Amino acid sequence: MIAARLISATLSLALAAAQVTIPQRPKLGSKTPQQSPAPSANIRVETTLILVPVTVNDPLSRPVSGLERENFRVFEDNVEQQITQFAMDDEPVAVGLVFDTSGSMGAKLVTSRLAAAQFFRISNPEDEFFLVEFDDSPHLRVSLTHDTGTIENQLTFSRSHGSTALLDAIYLALHEMKNSKKNKKALLLITDGGDNHSRYSQREVTNLVRESDVLIYSIGVFGGGNTPEEAGGPGLLRHISEQTGGRLFEAVPMELPDVAKKIGIELRNRYILAYSPKNALRDGKYHRITVKVVPPRGLPKLQAHWRLGYNAPAE
Repeated sequence: MIAARLISATLSLALAAAQVTIPQRPKLGSKTPQQSPAPSANIRVETTLILVPVTVNDPLSRPVSGLERENFRVFEDNVEQQITQFAMDDEPVAVGLVFDTSGSMGAKLVTSRLAAAQFFRISNPEDEFFLVEFDDSPHLRVSLTHDTGTIENQLTFSRSHGSTALLDAIYLALHEMKNSKKNKKALLLITDGGDNHSRYSQREVTNLVRESDVLIYSIGVFGGGNTPEEAGGPGLLRHISEQTGGRLFEAVPMELPDVAKKIGIELRNRYILAYSPKNALRDGKYHRITVKVVPPRGLPKLQAHWRLGYNAPAE
């Protein structure tokens, strides 16, 4: 298990475009304490400390910042837990772009490249990226780099052909991500359908995803196919993404750049909740987590996304 860092009691708010900010209540008679680094953005377990990354969106799907600890409730296996630490995550990120070049992508490649370019434009200088392309099999085209131009140049020469080895591509990307020393890690999948050519099964990849520290966002460019695999594409992408606290965005080609920008903003505006489980058994089992948001008075219902659980350590 990877050691967790304790979270500072202060909250560092990062404002971004298309983002909703909740004003903080003033704390009378208090001085602003010195900020300390935010913790890693993924669930970590150290003896009894669990860290849960959470994104919150308003009804228009815009990220919401400025919430406080009392606006969240956390449950493990349906038992409410006490939130002991709270912060908003704002640190460099490692992102793996998993890009579909299978035969069914065709003309969709043009706008898919534009989506990737839009995502890179809102990156930070300290961020790092890599590129995995997949058709009949996955290929690591660009290893971890700070130079997004290298990836964009590679995408310029991408051609559409072959079948779709999506699950194998996710497996390869998770393996490459292990080379990053960043605490905050994510995959961005851009694809148009389900898997029809992988060696790894959905069960195997789901188990790997659950054990990783990697958030997964998917952009699904669906339509144009009528095979059973393509029909199951949305369900497959949604299942894998939601396991990690990410989600699936369905988009027509012309919407891809805007969706990619929205994901980039959301990725950099996440809360970190920490708790010590009331049931601290080291049973090696998978424990499900539920997060509920209690909106400040006057706000509409807010939607939260979080990693759905963790594997407890075993004796």
